[in-house]
Amino acid sequence: MFTGIITDVGRVRAIQHADDGRLEIETAFDTGDIAIGASVACSGCCLTVIEKGAGWLAFEASGETRRLTTLGTWHEGTTVNLERALKAGDELGGHIVSGHVDGMAELVARETEGESLKLTFRAPDALAPFIAAKGSVTLDGVSLTVNTALARDFTVNIIPHTQEQTTLGGLAVGGAVNLEIDMLARYVARLMQTNGEAP
Repeated sequence: MFTGIITDVGRVRAIQHADDGRLEIETAFDTGDIAIGASVACSGCCLTVIEKGAGWLAFEASGETRRLTTLGTWHEGTTVNLERALKAGDELGGHIVSGHVDGMAELVARETEGESLKLTFRAPDALAPFIAAKGSVTLDGVSLTVNTALARDFTVNIIPHTQEQTTLGGLAVGGAVNLEIDMLARYVARLMQTNGEAP
């Protein structure tokens, strides 16, 4: 589990998209403090550490993960939002994030509002109903509050700190992000689908 509060922006130093989908990411984390088998959210994708060295971590990503997330487009030099797994007793500064990406959203507009940046994203048809104004959403691993939600488009505002400390500040129109809908929305929808009846 994660909180959606990014603590480092890493950089892909090696990647292969065939076979086991191995990738290595440079990080400012103290990798000596990260166990093999630990979970790390990489731009919202929960990945397992399989190898490490001073200043880098290695992961494997399945073909499905590469197909359903932006990971399939990563290359050497791609910047990646990183968050270590939540520990019991840690401050929950964002919201509960599983690291299980539901799909990808496209940035369709960006405009400056004072010192903030207003970003408009377009969600896939199947995921749009789960996004509500004033609810939570995770974009490339970043916990954000939804400002407005229309049929498929929704907006978020990025404060200067988030612009500087995550990859979202440099995202160009047409770019894709990993989208995880709020966990509560997922379960409410399932309850409504089954009319609250147990299987």
